[in-house]
This record gives sequence, C-alpha cells and structure tokens, in this order.
Amino acid sequence: MKKWKQLVVAFGLVAGVSSVALPAGTANAINVFDACSGAAESQVCAAKSTDDASKMSTTVVNTMLFILGILAVIMIIVSGIKYVTANGDASKIKSAKDTLTYSIVGLVVAILAYSIVNFVVTRIV
Repeated sequence: MKKWKQLVVAFGLVAGVSSVALPAGTANAINVFDACSGAAESQVCAAKSTDDASKMSTTVVNTMLFILGILAVIMIIVSGIKYVTANGDASKIKSAKDTLTYSIVGLVVAILAYSIVNFVVTRIV
C-alpha cells in the first residue's frame, strides 16, 4: 500500500512538473485598428492618431508623487506630535527627530522627482 502512495505521488509530481515545463502556446495579438478603415467612428479609431501615452504616464507619475508629498507632510506632523509628547525621554526624542529627518528627505526627493519628470516629459514631447 505504501508503494502505491509513493507511485501516485511520484506520478503527480512528474505530471505537475512536466505541465509547467512545457512551452506555452503562442498568443496572437488582435489589431484593433483594422476596423478603422472607412467610416468607423469609435473611441479607438479617434485615439489612433493621438499620443495619449505620454499624458497618461505624466498624470500617473505626478499623482504618485503628489501622494508621496502628502504622506511626507503627514509624517512631519506626526514627528512633531511625537516630539512634543516625548516628555524628555531621550529615545522618544531621537525617534521623533529621525522621523522628522526622513520625512524632510522624502519631501525633498518627491519635489525633485516631480520637477525632473516634468522637465523630461516637456523636453521629449
């Protein structure tokens, strides 16, 4: 009985590994712009001639950097509260100062990244 269990487990392992190791089938992409010939008036056909990828990527990056800036400002406020409520405890004061330092560094990095991204995007487009 033990041999049968080992045989079933071995067969399962071989089948599992071989199914993962086999190459996947090819995937063919569909050209959605083939339907734009003639009088097709869809959003896809209208967007064929415009380049919205740079606008979209700029919007996504700027939104992420805006959120990062908001988080940095919130952490500056939290570190100020931690500093005020430390009651002279040296470890709490050090923790509050470290939080403040890292929050300011994060805010500076977010501002620099925002300006660099906008500078690069305006130069490319």
